[in-house]
Amino acid sequence: MRKRWIAAAVFFLAFLAGGCRGAAPGTADSAPYEEEPEGSREHIVIGFSQIGSESDYRTANTESFKDTFTIENGYYLLFEDAQQKQENQLKAIRNFILQEVDYIILDPIVETGWDAVLQEARDAGIPVILADRSVEVSDTDLYTCWVGSDFEEEGHTAGEWLVGYLDEQGRSEEKINIVTLQGTPESTAQIGRTSGFAQVLDTQHNWNMLEYQSGDFTQAKGKEVMEYFLCTYEDIDVLVSENDNMTFGAIDAIQEAGRTCGPDGEIIVISFDGGRAAFEAMVRGEINVDVECNPIFAEQVAEIIDKLEKGEKVEKIYYVDEQYFDTSMDLEKIMEGRSF
Repeated sequence: MRKRWIAAAVFFLAFLAGGCRGAAPGTADSAPYEEEPEGSREHIVIGFSQIGSESDYRTANTESFKDTFTIENGYYLLFEDAQQKQENQLKAIRNFILQEVDYIILDPIVETGWDAVLQEARDAGIPVILADRSVEVSDTDLYTCWVGSDFEEEGHTAGEWLVGYLDEQGRSEEKINIVTLQGTPESTAQIGRTSGFAQVLDTQHNWNMLEYQSGDFTQAKGKEVMEYFLCTYEDIDVLVSENDNMTFGAIDAIQEAGRTCGPDGEIIVISFDGGRAAFEAMVRGEINVDVECNPIFAEQVAEIIDKLEKGEKVEKIYYVDEQYFDTSMDLEKIMEGRSF
């Protein structure tokens, strides 16, 4: 196992590498860590390159990691927000390697372009754990394992839900015009959700996909693209929106255009993530169904690191538990037991 640094030393090196940017206490981008806990206990140093803060999902995911990888739990977390730019992630990983962290956690913005930097981490003997999104590399041994959602299954679940819903509405033979707000192009979530829904789409002779457009997982872009859809297509029956934040923007566009959506509206809305704000939108009757993408899995990553510390073997893939929620359920009661 690599030589551990005490937290103060790690902070000093992180400060030299990039300075402080203001974040949660206990991370290298927080206020300076002033003294080591009693007993000069050493910590497992984690370098975490996060995509950004483009959505409610991402915020909850980041907080999950910051709450788990704390000084009190025996870790020191170096956190880097890539601000939706792959070049920032590449730079962060190389900084982590220079700082000789014990583990690197990477949530990659896109799937491609990682072979060289992951080889550098491997040559340095630093295990890389992929979180949430995955990578497409020539050798899967370049990373230790991946933890996250089965995005293809999420898309498939959304498609199967729509089959059942249209059947209940007596519309199983009616022509159904669909538009899709996709996430960031070439991201694992976008690829999986689009592919999973398309598997069901291909089996339905009466479904017509009018167009796919990227909303880049953001509310502003989701609204912009939905405005385009509404101006371009007179008859839209279904909106598939690949995350909640794009959905919120799309709902704004629909309502501002004088149109309606949700169970009692003109446009059926299918969303992904399942955050609290989406539950509230379902209660208001603006979203029909939301397929969960669970952001709270940092403890699962910590368990994997614990196994690696003990020299135990780990699986290559770990899926988080997920389900879907629609307006037929007791949503307010379900919300009571959810942290996201």
